Amino acid sequence: MRPRTWVLVLAAVFAVLQLADVTGRDTPDSKNYVSYALTLGGADQREAAVRTADWVCAGQASEAARAQSVNVVRFHAPSPAGRVFARCREDELRRVETRWAAGQGDGHIVPFVGPRLRAVFEVRPGYPLFLLPFVAALGVTWGVWLAGVLVTVAGGVLAFLVLRTLSVPVPLALTGQALYYVLPVGTTAMRPMTEGLMLALTLTAVWGCALALTCRTGAGRARAGAVLVAGALVALFTVKHAQALFLGVCLAGAGAAVAVRRRRLGRAAGRGVAAVAAVGCAAVAGTLLLARLLRYPSEAESMQDLLTGHFARPDRVRPWPEFLHLEGDFWVEWLRRQLMAPLFPAALAAGVWGARRRPAFGAFLVAAAGTGFLTQAGHPDITIGGDRLIVLAWLLPVVGVPLLLEPLMGRVVPVPPQGSLDGPNGVGLSEAHSMR
Repeated sequence: MRPRTWVLVLAAVFAVLQLADVTGRDTPDSKNYVSYALTLGGADQREAAVRTADWVCAGQASEAARAQSVNVVRFHAPSPAGRVFARCREDELRRVETRWAAGQGDGHIVPFVGPRLRAVFEVRPGYPLFLLPFVAALGVTWGVWLAGVLVTVAGGVLAFLVLRTLSVPVPLALTGQALYYVLPVGTTAMRPMTEGLMLALTLTAVWGCALALTCRTGAGRARAGAVLVAGALVALFTVKHAQALFLGVCLAGAGAAVAVRRRRLGRAAGRGVAAVAAVGCAAVAGTLLLARLLRYPSEAESMQDLLTGHFARPDRVRPWPEFLHLEGDFWVEWLRRQLMAPLFPAALAAGVWGARRRPAFGAFLVAAAGTGFLTQAGHPDITIGGDRLIVLAWLLPVVGVPLLLEPLMGRVVPVPPQGSLDGPNGVGLSEAHSMR
């Protein structure tokens, strides 16, 4: 079969497997995004509240029924689904009614949470806009599910395209696509949250880096890659502006590092490196300026959100010392847990080792994956399960492991010594092997 056929087969298999759980993937934040999408589609707040609550509570009811069906004591008891759904719906709508009565019905988001926390989600219209056509056409349950499937499938396809742009053989490019689906990346991307769209857009930027760094003649491909990176950063601003800031900083830093290294070797930085670094710098300046002009919640507000349990307690008088104390404790505990189950550190190490086969591109790949650590550092909350905040770091093994396996394929040029791997335009010598 042709490569595109295998890409579609992998995507179709993943989509079918997701039918195992159509509801029940939501997190507490999901209500804000779904109600945002519904009001953008023309629903009033009351209709959006009911439809969102029904969706959330259907998921809880389904989970309760499945849990009881395998309970060793109560598996023969009647299903609790109806009771769980009714109680959940009553609780959710009562909280909303209370906030409406207190005059908190402004904005696009139904007041499932307080106004300060809602303000954080109001400045993230990108994901609700992405959800809008799906929930409008298919309803909340199937619309949210299909949106999750498509954005996750897109992420896997982008991983394939990144690797093929680097002239990685088709079987290994397909391996990258499969890794995207089976590693925690795929599970997290399927959740009705911003992470799926953030992952896809970050991979789009990585693809742009690959295009810019593999330009052999002329400036056309470098320009196309820079445009792709810029488009991804602009879209990221609407999804989560902090990620646009982090990615811009990291790409600019990677570009500077590659340029300095090449200068030391007596070579030009290259059009692609300069273009991507310039786009990264522009993204940093543009994000900071727009966030200030639009009066987005500041980093101080985000810190208070963290330290007060989503504004459930009074604001901290001296938040920075407490934040830094928590930060240190968090990473000690995080590292302890990683050493107990070291899949993630091992995958990162393999990804870094594979990225060394394309030093210039590898620097940008590590930079993009590093935004996961920046996101986690900005919100050191050990209670958030599934490594959701750090999930962007999994992009390193998704792309790096196929690069690591490249020598196992036939017709691959052995990796030359460090410092001679990438040519004048950033094209790795190992990229000259014939494409499969």
